[in-house]
Amino acid sequence: MDRFSLLSLLILALTTAACAVRADEDPLIRQVVSDGEDDDLLNADHHFTLFKSKFGKSYATQEEHDYRLSVFKANLRRAKRHQMLDPSAVHGVTKFSDLTPKEFRRTYLGIRKSSSSKQKLKLKLPADAHAAEILPTSDLPSDFDWRDYGAVTAVKDQGSCGSCWSFSTTGALEGANFLATGELVSLSEQQLVDCDHLCDPEEAGACDAGCNGGLMTTAYEYVLQSGGLEKEKDYPYTGRDGTCKFDKSKIAAAVANFSVVSLDEDQIAANLVKHGPLSVGINSIFMQTYIGGVSCPYICSKKNLDHGVLIVGYGAAGYAPIRFKDKPYWIIKNSWGENWGEEGYYKICRGNNICGVDSMVSTVTAASTIKQ
Repeated sequence: MDRFSLLSLLILALTTAACAVRADEDPLIRQVVSDGEDDDLLNADHHFTLFKSKFGKSYATQEEHDYRLSVFKANLRRAKRHQMLDPSAVHGVTKFSDLTPKEFRRTYLGIRKSSSSKQKLKLKLPADAHAAEILPTSDLPSDFDWRDYGAVTAVKDQGSCGSCWSFSTTGALEGANFLATGELVSLSEQQLVDCDHLCDPEEAGACDAGCNGGLMTTAYEYVLQSGGLEKEKDYPYTGRDGTCKFDKSKIAAAVANFSVVSLDEDQIAANLVKHGPLSVGINSIFMQTYIGGVSCPYICSKKNLDHGVLIVGYGAAGYAPIRFKDKPYWIIKNSWGENWGEEGYYKICRGNNICGVDSMVSTVTAASTIKQ
């Protein structure tokens, strides 16, 4: 046997071993890394039982239970397809595995769609926004994470409300406020859900609408016009649309200005390092089944942006199976709780605007005069 054949066999063996280790870490994902064509469904009932126990799922009727089991099986197949299309990440059973893609989009996403084109949303500049300045990039660190500097609050959970845009907004302002004051204060998403109904004057009917979606830049505009946001403890999150109860005397953070960052990834990194965590929109198509690793799918639309998240850092090279080279990545804070992804975080590779992650980036500067 020649050296090339021996090397090929060695790589195959190591790859198989790596996959086996990852599968054994959690029996709930074993079915989507198996090589057998139908192995993912052999123990579906058992895995569904584990799923219900792990995530506290229950159903009112036997009919609903049986329907959710059928959806669960379909999502096993979908996760297996995602694993093939996104092999540098790990895909499998998540807390959303009993939801159809349509239910998932309707319930857990929430970037407002343009009324003129539901699929092609461009980030327009509100009246007080401007294009970000061009920053030097020659001295950027190879790795950077605002969590290491105390600028990021704990992962939050938006629940069954399409308010991701509000969490992306507060996350950026929390970081900017930390840079301005030295204090990390958790800010109120519920104030945005209840009180921010600001509309884009160029798009009829395109308004921030609580659990029905919104945009981070118009949310910044609201915060600028209203004077600021209250603390989360003073205006707690309910996960439902409610009546505005904003109290100006309790403002904890205010916006000085905000801007939209170019598509250039070095500029995005430079703005991240200088201004704090950045609000971004993303195509979430691979996130329903994501468990961990660096997501770098072969195919992912850059235009169908449907979820608002927060870039808090980046890495030079993330874990990948041996058959894939290590990939530089963005570190994304999500708003689906710590029991999703990597303790609530998502890693997506940098380069070529994967899933549109570079298409809708905005930064905010906080006022430094608000008393905490």
